[in-house]
Amino acid sequence: MSALTLSYRRYTDRPWQPTTGHLTMLLNTWYQRSRQRRQLAELSETQLRDIAISPAQALAESAKPFWQS
Repeated sequence: MSALTLSYRRYTDRPWQPTTGHLTMLLNTWYQRSRQRRQLAELSETQLRDIAISPAQALAESAKPFWQS
């Protein structure tokens, strides 16, 4: 009589599939980018000058979608 061997692969053994932790970090990163870009778009020219960013640079950055770094 032969023995039946069952094997399984744990979810984390597949590096090409993200884990819940990775997805949480990704969603948090996207949220932070979106929030920071909205805040950047609201700065005045004086505030932008204080942080050494031109209005054109601020507009270009704030126009990027949240998933683009």
